[in-house]
Amino acid sequence: MDSRVSELFGGCCRPGGGPAMGGTLKARGAGGSSGCGGPKGKKKNGRNRGSKANNPPYLPPEAEDGNIEYKLKLVNPSQYRFEHLVTQMKWRLQEGRGEAVYQIGVEDNGLLVGLAEEEMRASLKTLHRMAEKVGADITVLREREVDYDSDMPRKITEVLVRKVPDNQQVVNYSDSRTAEEICESSSKMITFIDLAGHHKYLHTTIFGLTSYCPDCALLLVSANTGIAGTTREHLGLALALKVPFFIVVSKVDLCAKTTVERTVRQLERVLKQPGCHKVPMLVTSEDDAVTAAQQFAQSPNVTPIFTLSSVSGESLDLLKVFLNILPPLTNSKEQEELMQQLTEFQVDEIYTVPEVGTVVGGTLSSGICREGDQLVVGPTDDGCFLELKVCSIQRNRSACRVLRAGQAATLALGDFDRALLRKGMVMVSPEMNPTICSVFEAEIVLLFHATTFRRGFQVTVHVGNVRQTAVVEKIHAKDKLRTGEKAVVRFRFLKHPEYLKVGAKLLFREGVTKGIGHVTDVQAITAGEAQANMGF
Repeated sequence: MDSRVSELFGGCCRPGGGPAMGGTLKARGAGGSSGCGGPKGKKKNGRNRGSKANNPPYLPPEAEDGNIEYKLKLVNPSQYRFEHLVTQMKWRLQEGRGEAVYQIGVEDNGLLVGLAEEEMRASLKTLHRMAEKVGADITVLREREVDYDSDMPRKITEVLVRKVPDNQQVVNYSDSRTAEEICESSSKMITFIDLAGHHKYLHTTIFGLTSYCPDCALLLVSANTGIAGTTREHLGLALALKVPFFIVVSKVDLCAKTTVERTVRQLERVLKQPGCHKVPMLVTSEDDAVTAAQQFAQSPNVTPIFTLSSVSGESLDLLKVFLNILPPLTNSKEQEELMQQLTEFQVDEIYTVPEVGTVVGGTLSSGICREGDQLVVGPTDDGCFLELKVCSIQRNRSACRVLRAGQAATLALGDFDRALLRKGMVMVSPEMNPTICSVFEAEIVLLFHATTFRRGFQVTVHVGNVRQTAVVEKIHAKDKLRTGEKAVVRFRFLKHPEYLKVGAKLLFREGVTKGIGHVTDVQAITAGEAQANMGF
């Protein structure tokens, strides 16, 4: 992580405003020149159709992985060819976890050839047959006219193919239905976690970003207020934790158009700062929304910006299009690898439900969890792990028999004593033989500190769902740290041992002091050693 991210954190603590803004280079909008080269469009009838549509001559070459498939045309394929195409579609749907995007009229190298109207109709008919074969639906996202060496108009068509997996349950409450009915009738589920915007509750925001492992973050900015100190801080948190984010400028109904434009320009300047190095993309049309969803998934630097009103509904449909098309941001192969590992469930919330008993909510970090599984939970204050049984599982308020890595759920634990549980614990397979520690080391970058960071300084440490006060025992090779400096630091938890893993992302804070890093070493201890260390 670039230490210049510290500018974002330090800016909200400086009197009279934030850090210096970057330049005002104009961002390249959707459909602009891709820089990929290729033949220039030829003029026909005194105009250039390619220039009119403002399309690049090439898309990026087709990738073997991912959920995007290029097809020049799909006209009357043989039975053997049709079955091969169906197998291809299954692969793309698997890569996109039930979603795939087909670009019809595009060669594998990305050249926008386009098809005549009759060929396009036949190709879409074949695509519909393929989707029926795998139990999927298709939706035409957009059509674009392209310029190619032909006297006839030619178009490319972008199509969304979506299959509802057996274990997947996006509709909303507009029809006054219950949450259960919504889940049952949904083709795509998007979960929003509302995090605190006030600085007073910063610890809650950090916990949400570190514990729930969100695919992306939505940074909400009021059009009439503009960028506040907490906006910079939350932006810095997303950058520090490498969480992709997009921006929604709300309350445009309260402002003049010039005020909204000023807020957007301010956001663009901040996003282009060296510490951010993002490419802002203002979404003003449905075509922009489709492009933004695809580019956001493909490039970590693209940051879509929406301007809307929740009162009048202005441009709200563009945000819905974006969320509807946005593909999964996690790699399917990585998830498969995580599912092969032993079970590890992070305990983020604890409840008592009448007639059900103790219930815990959280995310399955690795492995697979089923009803009836025997797990161990800990560490307790004295460093122990306790046996328990998973009685039932619910996802999105619906019963679920199997939970897979990366999924969030609530687990019913029956009559297990709630008093023995706390946030920050993990439930793991007994075969894992989990290790705990009171002392660990981390390589850190001090994002902001008013003076010097020394041995004996106490900070609140966030690692995943772990949140606890720790003291700095040693700074290797240095006596002190200043803002922007790096070092390996040894920390000691003050209250009780925790379950940590090497490589885990770390964020610490105390007042205006903030830093990020990753765990490099844990000094594992036994339950007996943990009991002996109690009260240090």
